[in-house]
Amino acid sequence: MIDPGNSTTSTSDTGPAGPSLRTADGVTTPLTVGVEEEFLLVDERTLRVVPAAPLVLATAAGLPAQLHPEGTRYQVEISTPVADSAITLREELATLRRTLAAAAREHGCRLLAAPSPVVAVEGPLHLTDDEPRQREQHRRFGALTDTLVSCGRHIHIGTLDVDTAVAVSNRVRPWLPTLIALAANSPFWGGRDTGHSSWRAMAWSGWPSAGPPPHFPSTAHFRRSVQTLLGSGAALDTKMVYWDLRPSGNWPTLEIRAPDMSPDIDTAVLQAELGRALVSSALRDIAEQRPDRPVRDEVLRLARWRAAHDGLEGFGLDPYTGAELPAADLAEALLDLVAPDLAAAGDLDHAARTLGGLLRAGSGAARQRAAFARRQDLTDVLRHLVEETEKF
Repeated sequence: MIDPGNSTTSTSDTGPAGPSLRTADGVTTPLTVGVEEEFLLVDERTLRVVPAAPLVLATAAGLPAQLHPEGTRYQVEISTPVADSAITLREELATLRRTLAAAAREHGCRLLAAPSPVVAVEGPLHLTDDEPRQREQHRRFGALTDTLVSCGRHIHIGTLDVDTAVAVSNRVRPWLPTLIALAANSPFWGGRDTGHSSWRAMAWSGWPSAGPPPHFPSTAHFRRSVQTLLGSGAALDTKMVYWDLRPSGNWPTLEIRAPDMSPDIDTAVLQAELGRALVSSALRDIAEQRPDRPVRDEVLRLARWRAAHDGLEGFGLDPYTGAELPAADLAEALLDLVAPDLAAAGDLDHAARTLGGLLRAGSGAARQRAAFARRQDLTDVLRHLVEETEKF
């Protein structure tokens, strides 16, 4: 079993108010969390994706700060307000999903909380073509832009300055494969079973600016790495830094980008709880000057692939040793590691209960495959996803 290490308190506090960060002037501020979720729009009859995003967003225009277009007109995105508790975050996610689902129905659509359309997209790709940036991205990267018709969940933990976010990133990155396994929900892509639990993770690996982030010895090294991506043509701009984990280019946060989109709200909240607790644990280790345990890049990449392949039902790799372990053991090791931080935030009971439910009922990928197995019909998979999405 992977050793989750020890947890003690320090200048990065965990107390009754939850995980917090003590700033340079001695002020203690709570760590906050916000979530971005991407959805597909499907025709309510055929369950095929439809380019209805402009219409749906116009209908739901009462929440302009929380509802956004995505890379294609098949997609819409919600972004929650900043929350300081998992309870508040869950309420915000439910409200925004409900609003968006109602707007979709007005245009004969349903909301699909899935990383992929499951079946192949018919006809030409409908990019958000009113943006010159989208057209240039398609011109430069060609068929890679087909993978834009996929949906992830981005978790923002703040408030962190860039120096702190870079230092924390180094300590959070070993656990990215486990977060991928927990969220795995894209076994079907282009009308077939890919043999992977998170094909989205594999599809995004084709982008030259994607995958696990490097280990950054300093903030200067982080900035040089971003400039190298830009200078090489691998990214048009900082928005195209697609690493699984990155200091946000827009907000004072550390952004976790690895997880698949999944319909279950409690799974979404679990990812946010674990992400915030990982940041809290890393801050404490930094404050206590604990060594940053080395993780070899090649092992982390293999661990990422194994997580995307096996999901929660199979095996994964200990990122520190490369040893093969049951994915469930790695998930429980992560929970053990951050349990003090979860408890301080009041999140431990929910996180443990939700993880236990996932281990019993199976990951999103396993549930999709179970839906398909009944009649060997992908329509059943799509119907299952729509029904799960609308459980607010």
